[in-house]
Amino acid sequence: MGKISFETTSEFDKDLKKLCKKYKTLPEDLEVVKKAAISLYHLNSIDNNSIFPIPGFSNDDIISCKVKKFASKSFKGKGAKSGLRLIYIFIKKDIKVILVEIYYKGNKANEDKERLEYYYKTFL
Repeated sequence: MGKISFETTSEFDKDLKKLCKKYKTLPEDLEVVKKAAISLYHLNSIDNNSIFPIPGFSNDDIISCKVKKFASKSFKGKGAKSGLRLIYIFIKKDIKVILVEIYYKGNKANEDKERLEYYYKTFL
């Protein structure tokens, strides 16, 4: 397998922009998550217990996942228990990740299932 390519949805870009106002290090933190969690999980089969497949939104070719351990420099002293969540879809044949949603769990309990379903069906 090669290197994973990353794309974002317009909703994800809006989520990120909004969160960046409060958490200045988020773009840098996101790059770390891409390398230290997502790439290791899908390319090297290394599970550091930070990524969880989302039931009902996966098949043999596409896996929808939630990153629960998302370390951020903006949350000093919390480590990976920052409360940030990242939702994405991994497309195996293209070795591509579509970043669908990012949120702080203190503001929102769970991912937007309708948004996830829309993008999941788009890539079926």
